[in-house]
Amino acid sequence: MQLLDGLKVSNDIKDEIKAQVDAMRQKGEKVPHLAAIIVGNDGASLTYVASKVKACERIGFESTLIRMSANTSEVELLAKIKELNENDDIDGFIVQLPLPKQIDEQKVLMHIDPSKDVDGFHPENFGKMALDMTTFIPATPFGILELLERYEVDTAGKHTVVIGRSHIVGRPMSILMGRKGFPGNSTVTLTHSHTKNLSQITTQADIIITALGVPNFLKAEMCKDDVVVIDVGITRVQDDSHPKGYVIKGDVDFDNVSQKASWITPVPGGVGPMTIAMLLKNTLLARDRRRNNK
Repeated sequence: MQLLDGLKVSNDIKDEIKAQVDAMRQKGEKVPHLAAIIVGNDGASLTYVASKVKACERIGFESTLIRMSANTSEVELLAKIKELNENDDIDGFIVQLPLPKQIDEQKVLMHIDPSKDVDGFHPENFGKMALDMTTFIPATPFGILELLERYEVDTAGKHTVVIGRSHIVGRPMSILMGRKGFPGNSTVTLTHSHTKNLSQITTQADIIITALGVPNFLKAEMCKDDVVVIDVGITRVQDDSHPKGYVIKGDVDFDNVSQKASWITPVPGGVGPMTIAMLLKNTLLARDRRRNNK
């Protein structure tokens, strides 16, 4: 078993981006500027956005954090998005999900300028991704592809089973793993809550990508020997013996599945750090594309 070390690779990517940003500063060029809007006080979202701001500081990006109250109206949020769309200094921005119940998430995503949509959630960007056109790939799937590529994990002709069909991870991964090129060229089965005989399907998989959010869901008996396992699940599980009062668990029963796997991502330290690194990479791409289009 070998680890797909997302923490190491994400730090490598940040170092690579920092070198490019340093070169921009030396030439007197504009450096990338990432903005984030957070509505409300969701603990996990606040932690995640704070880590994005910290990552921007580390690599020399400009960053703007816009905090809005939990009772913000949809009209107010859309007005703020319009402001960012029209602000030429902002290269890319994200609206942190989930949003309070009075706001329609789809409506919000539709209002983001696709050229600044560094999360890759706008239908225009999703459609381009599905058609193999140049676009922003959602950060978590982008991170998984980068891990597979940097560790040279063979995907061609392999059977990839994706567990979970969210628009953020499961569905894009099922498209990307079946695309022409590397990583890709695999035969994909997309499974979900209505899939029957799931264990029968996963035991035939060469690669399993699980994004369910159910701790320890994937057991060793559901996997064949030498399987590649990508665990996207991040769930806080109460643990009174831990200083924080909880531990982070993935979808995979790591201790047992790792004994059968050829490659596996740990949780934490696997896909999570890659998500932030690829958001930064998308922001760099947004800055370059905007500059080239002027």
